[in-house]
Amino acid sequence: MSPAIHGHPSTHGDHYQLNTTNLFRQAVVTHPEQEIHHRPASGEWRTTTYAATWERVARTAHALESLGVGAGDVVGILDWNSLRHFELYWAIPGLGAVMLQMNLRLAPEDLAYVVEHSGASVVCVDESLLPQAEELARRCPQVRRWVVMADRPVAEIDTTLPEPVDHEALLADGATTYAWPVIEETSAYSACYTTGTTGRPKGVFYSHRGIVLHTMMWAADQAVGDRDCVLLTTPMFHAQCWGLPQVGVYARSRIVLPGRYTAEEIHVLADAMVRFDVTVTNGAPAIFAPMLEHLRTLEEPPDLSRARMISGSTEPPLSLMRGFHELTGARVIHGYGATETTPLITSNRVKPSLDDVLTEDEKWDIQRSQGLPVAGVDIRLLGPEGTFLPHDGTAVGEVCVRGPWVTESYWRVEDDGEKFHRGYWRSGDLGTISPEGYLKITDRLKDVIKSGGEWISSIDLENALVAHPHVREAAVVGAPHPRWQERPVALVVAEDGASVDLDDVREHLAGRFARWQVPDEILVVSQLPRTGVGKIDKKVLRAECADVYAG
Repeated sequence: MSPAIHGHPSTHGDHYQLNTTNLFRQAVVTHPEQEIHHRPASGEWRTTTYAATWERVARTAHALESLGVGAGDVVGILDWNSLRHFELYWAIPGLGAVMLQMNLRLAPEDLAYVVEHSGASVVCVDESLLPQAEELARRCPQVRRWVVMADRPVAEIDTTLPEPVDHEALLADGATTYAWPVIEETSAYSACYTTGTTGRPKGVFYSHRGIVLHTMMWAADQAVGDRDCVLLTTPMFHAQCWGLPQVGVYARSRIVLPGRYTAEEIHVLADAMVRFDVTVTNGAPAIFAPMLEHLRTLEEPPDLSRARMISGSTEPPLSLMRGFHELTGARVIHGYGATETTPLITSNRVKPSLDDVLTEDEKWDIQRSQGLPVAGVDIRLLGPEGTFLPHDGTAVGEVCVRGPWVTESYWRVEDDGEKFHRGYWRSGDLGTISPEGYLKITDRLKDVIKSGGEWISSIDLENALVAHPHVREAAVVGAPHPRWQERPVALVVAEDGASVDLDDVREHLAGRFARWQVPDEILVVSQLPRTGVGKIDKKVLRAECADVYAG
């Protein structure tokens, strides 16, 4: 990247720092009465306001300060999409500290690594997640304070956490105002660890400046305003819930926090869409598909014609997009991004210049692409020779991105140069860009599987499989799945004279991987196909395993 040149001095307020705190503070000034609907563990919906929540944010800041949290400290959160989690989204960064997003789907070993590697010294945990916290406490001696968030006194809760702190008791005596400091905007406000590549998770530390600019872009891109209602569907511990908590507050929208839900409880989200007349939400096709099926069971199809449903993680099927539109009027909008990009870098819409050029079917088809780069980011295609390729819809290259909310390095990784090129972050995805500007992913890093929006490393699985005493060779590929878009399939070759017990292999994997990462299908084969240079031919394996989960 070329160095910046210095032009004529400006008279603008360039010293006014972009801080996350100001997003909420300014929203409370103009919209104190705006509603926040939230669903606690008891299951019934409750409603509060921006003003009342802002007071609890101040109380939370005082509580954290009383525990010694200050500028530069890292505070982890183990929680669902709850009101307390939402409050911590503002209180932790408001102190100049870093909010560590702790992905509940990680295996204990990886999550413990995230806590230790990030330097987290305090962790706030919901009562329902105490078993995970207790396991982490045994692995993470550097955490000096465990704060338990519950609807009952901590004294009534049986836990092995060392000297647990009662979150609500701390808040009870706190002041409802706080003298929020001005924070240098390049300071980290939050951290998230990306998984799925070989080795340990890699830390991305987001700046106040980056998330504020991302917020402004997001709100403008989808025209989010104070007549909208924003449902936080994506987990708040995963890639900042795609930046939607900040977007909702910046736009002064009504906010809906669904609390804890499972894949078997999608009706909670579908009912919330209807009950609160949700107009903006986010999620993966793995969530939106069963939501659509639930809505189809209702006596009267709801009118969701104002709804924009930002769909990421994997390409949404055309049937899903058309299904929502035909049943409810809602628009499923394909977006693209990653943990490293805060995450939104493209969103899909049909440009005005194409309105009279494309047929209706072609307009639907183009919405299957990843879309147009959002304002503020620069996307290029990197060719095998290290040069950028033309945007002609034909040339296929690795998608590379740079911008004010795109990471330029990983935290405490000595040699991450292979992930960056001339200031661009290398995504590992291959794609084309049409002359009209639409990005289309054609392939992705072969050794990574994306299941339900989460990355699974096939290399890590393969290494674990061949560590089994009865397995000589192993390969793991992704196969299409009707619910999760893609699931891993393992193929193993037994050691000479040995017999592979599949239950024993699964138990072997369960010791290292989270349950959702373990392949549902493990096949014993006599040999694995090879390329001309002797490498395992995964292209052949993918074709052979394409129908494994079809039935």
